[in-house]
Amino acid sequence: MEGTIARNLVSLKHLGIRNNNVHYQLGPEVLTEQTILRTQGELSNSGALCIKTGAFTGRSPQDKFIVKDAETATSIHWNQFNIPIDEQYFLQLRQKMARYMSECPELWVRDCYACADERFRLNIRVVNEHPWSNLFAYNMFLRPSQQELQHFEPDWFILQAPGFEAEPGIDGTRSPHFAIISFAHKMILIGGTGYTGEMKKGIFTILNYLLPAQHNVLSMHCSANMGKLGDTAVFFGLSGTGKTTLSADPERALIGDDEHGWTSDGIFNFEGGCYAKCIDLTPEREPDIFAAIRPGALLENVVFLPDTNEVDFSAKAITENTRVSYPLHYISNARIPSRGGIPQNIFFLTCDANGVLPPISRLTPGQAMYHFISGYTARVAGTEAGVTEPKSTFSACFGAPFLPLHPGRYAQMLGEKMKEHQVNVWLVNTGWSGGPYGTGQRMKLSYTRAMITAALNGELEDVPYQMVPFFKLKVPMSCPGVPAELLNPRKTWASTDAYDQRASSLAQAFIHNFEKYASGVPAEVLAAAPEAVHNLY
Repeated sequence: MEGTIARNLVSLKHLGIRNNNVHYQLGPEVLTEQTILRTQGELSNSGALCIKTGAFTGRSPQDKFIVKDAETATSIHWNQFNIPIDEQYFLQLRQKMARYMSECPELWVRDCYACADERFRLNIRVVNEHPWSNLFAYNMFLRPSQQELQHFEPDWFILQAPGFEAEPGIDGTRSPHFAIISFAHKMILIGGTGYTGEMKKGIFTILNYLLPAQHNVLSMHCSANMGKLGDTAVFFGLSGTGKTTLSADPERALIGDDEHGWTSDGIFNFEGGCYAKCIDLTPEREPDIFAAIRPGALLENVVFLPDTNEVDFSAKAITENTRVSYPLHYISNARIPSRGGIPQNIFFLTCDANGVLPPISRLTPGQAMYHFISGYTARVAGTEAGVTEPKSTFSACFGAPFLPLHPGRYAQMLGEKMKEHQVNVWLVNTGWSGGPYGTGQRMKLSYTRAMITAALNGELEDVPYQMVPFFKLKVPMSCPGVPAELLNPRKTWASTDAYDQRASSLAQAFIHNFEKYASGVPAEVLAAAPEAVHNLY
């Protein structure tokens, strides 16, 4: 290992970082101990390390940049999520960060990789200012063997220093905190924010560029699991819509909870761990996630019950976006290596804050493409800076903030795969029923699980369906384990007129949002658009 350490230090010097007090490839136990000794964290009663990420407890999309250069100028879909920054500012900040990290009392370095399919492996070297950030990298990325480390050469670098801030007037950023990706320099710079999720989403953004463009692999913001008979299912959705929770099914093997690629012969996980929301977590509702909160796990921005070190999972004192990261093998039925076959069922998870979409509906191919491109959901409180309650939004492909290419590229690839393999596609509302947020009730997790299980088991194949107005969605009239009156959302409202008014408004929002995609999609997709009026009742 000494040779590996020596090569690692040389690599840091090559980056302009001259710091000889480097901790390399430490395990979770040592990183946890170092964090506590530096008074940067505490142990919970379950043995998990609890830390605070500082002022930022979620991503800051307006402060994420991609360097605009000769390669990316025409290949990146520049928008409010893919914000360009000149290469001179990247080089300037890299030099400043290198000086800052050279002067840090110590640094933590980890070699890891992304993509469980060896054909697409991406080697990553992470340099952190704090030990707990390095623990996050250990949990979330794939871990090379000791033998692999002897010959490890990084493809990409992450430099992450929460204590380093940019000077907006000089460094080309909007604020002191930033996350910058340079494809030419194969590097991510993260400064001014301790939110660990910026590291994982930075690598996700990179893979969303490289895999479709260079390997014809569809990259997906989804979780995935596999049944006992080998059937694979994927769950699309933004943070907070239930990807992690619903894929952690004790009856199915977990492939991964957030990021996957779809090749010609199956799917694979990008990551080596899970990053689960903790708000209102209980062992009864989510036993697998709860059991994973043990030594080696990293809890973020939680608080303890008074005079104890027992986590109060209901507390929102710091944020609703309380999180835990842990290695994938902490889930007892995790599939290692984390790969699966061609999906047979796809679930689009939407958290409908309006309370008008059905809890489950079966989509035609045209509807599947329409809803994938639309990516309707609600931004859940805490996952982004400034979001304090659910807010309706449209996020193309259920992951627009992380998609460097035009959404049409991903949608076209998904459409081709769905048709080729005749995949069943379902729209699942994990949000509200009986009224909008503040009036209606959030759909019970047990009911959502029952509906997904029924779909996976083929129990919704032969039941009668009915059409829901405005959205032209077919919903089953019965489902094992779910009260029939919940399946048609219009019937759950006290006033059907109030439902119609709210549904019409949401339908108009769908239509307006889709206008920017209308010229580039087939007729069957356009025909799947909702209607602002109905004549079905």
